[in-house]
Amino acid sequence: MVYDPRMLAPEVCVLGPLLEKWAREKPDQTAIIFENDESWTWAEALTLTRRAARGLQNMGVKRGEHVLSWQPNGREAILTWFGLDYLGAVYVPINTAYKGGLLQHVVQLSDAKLMICHAGLAANLNIIETGALVDVIITNGPVGAVELDNLTTHPAEALLPEDDGVEIDGPVEPWDTMYIIFTSGTTGPSKAVLGSYVHTYAMGAEANDYFTADDRILVNLPLFHVGGTLFVMITLYNGGSCLIDDSFRTDEFWNTVRKHQITYTCFVGAMTPFLLKLPPSNQDKDHPLRGAVTIPWNEDSLAVGKRYGIEMRTAFNMTEISSPIISGVNPPTLGTCGRPRRGVEVRVVDENDCEVAPGVVGEMIVRTDRPWSMNHGYYKNPEATAKAWRNGWFHTGDAFRYDENGEFFFVDRIKDAIRRRGENISSFEVESEVTVFPGVGEAAAIPVPAETNEDEVMIVVSPAPEHEIDPMELFKFLEPRMAHFMLPRFIRIMDGLPKTPTQKIQKNLLREDGITSDTWDREAHGIKVRRQKLTAGD
Repeated sequence: MVYDPRMLAPEVCVLGPLLEKWAREKPDQTAIIFENDESWTWAEALTLTRRAARGLQNMGVKRGEHVLSWQPNGREAILTWFGLDYLGAVYVPINTAYKGGLLQHVVQLSDAKLMICHAGLAANLNIIETGALVDVIITNGPVGAVELDNLTTHPAEALLPEDDGVEIDGPVEPWDTMYIIFTSGTTGPSKAVLGSYVHTYAMGAEANDYFTADDRILVNLPLFHVGGTLFVMITLYNGGSCLIDDSFRTDEFWNTVRKHQITYTCFVGAMTPFLLKLPPSNQDKDHPLRGAVTIPWNEDSLAVGKRYGIEMRTAFNMTEISSPIISGVNPPTLGTCGRPRRGVEVRVVDENDCEVAPGVVGEMIVRTDRPWSMNHGYYKNPEATAKAWRNGWFHTGDAFRYDENGEFFFVDRIKDAIRRRGENISSFEVESEVTVFPGVGEAAAIPVPAETNEDEVMIVVSPAPEHEIDPMELFKFLEPRMAHFMLPRFIRIMDGLPKTPTQKIQKNLLREDGITSDTWDREAHGIKVRRQKLTAGD
């Protein structure tokens, strides 16, 4: 028996005991709905999970083993995940966009012998070296249609046999590894983040304690990211329900909300501006959605909350940590991430881990008061683990500042910061202003070499569908909105920005391109930026 009162009981945070509790207490209540309108009650969810666990056990999966899931959001992805965790095995999801070297890297790093794979993805395994992988269960298509070299394929029925007589090799503990989720790898190979059941609980239910058993959550972020994972787990923690969708679709969003009585969801990136571009309707506030978590917290987020009559919250999180900063409803300060929640300590520090003063930019570091409430390392990467966890704090690699009121503000990824003429510039803040300009779909701010030893600011933008962007008009729009030292000298228009398979902009490639022949240069057009001069009487 665990003495430490801070540690959670298995029935509070471990998947198997949670399923058993809700199947016992509310067997006929809807638990999970899928895009095709299939739904599971809690009793059905437990039965299907046990069958999947039995199928995985038949394939030789043992407690603690790593198993790959390469599938889009859907029934089979949930069966794989739940079945593995019910056994005490480790769920290792892969981004469905991975190919080639990146796919090979994560497959080999995982040490997995078994993969559950969507039929439409399987052929990509033929062009990589698959390491320890031996067996592949093919879902969503006939196994005979897929020929894999040096791998044994199995039909989808192997994942879901009729028999649910699974035998668990001892209890699954709160500190056991629940999953391995890969980082985006924007500047190097993806790292494999080890997450426990306690970690996931802290990230989900503990940080977002406003969810209740009455909530039905729309989960349209991918299940190979923590963004999708934690909202499914919030459903399990609270005994509510969720709808698993494969993506965010602007034109179908409100119909989905109304049809399935969705009460809460998450908006990230371009979702909020897309919703604002929908034609106004007298039904804008006629829906069951009561709230959303939105990242980042900007003018668009505030406008969505007002237009649609929903409570909006924001937060800061990453795969390795557990939502350490959260806001209240509709925070009044644009750009905020919120304040540190209970159970975590957050500092902004310099390069020597010494705390900086309010308003000064430094790296955000985090620690928690409960064991296992954040990641417990990067699999097979002790160097990266030691670097991130030095001095007993997790180093996020993110530049932050905080104010006298205790609010925290994301500034930039440290590696993406721009220094120009003695000023440190947040690429995030530059991009936030650029994307407000009508017609801009996406934007990236990068440094390019100047005649001095510092940088000039360059922005690379892609137009929204059916829009064109005039660099001169964009610059005129930005001039009254931005500090003089942040204004870009160079503007480049591209049809689309290069992305990682996790849809993060690859700024390293844009930096490598530098100033191209199609780049607009404000100085070449005779535009000078003058700093406003103030006197003591102003």
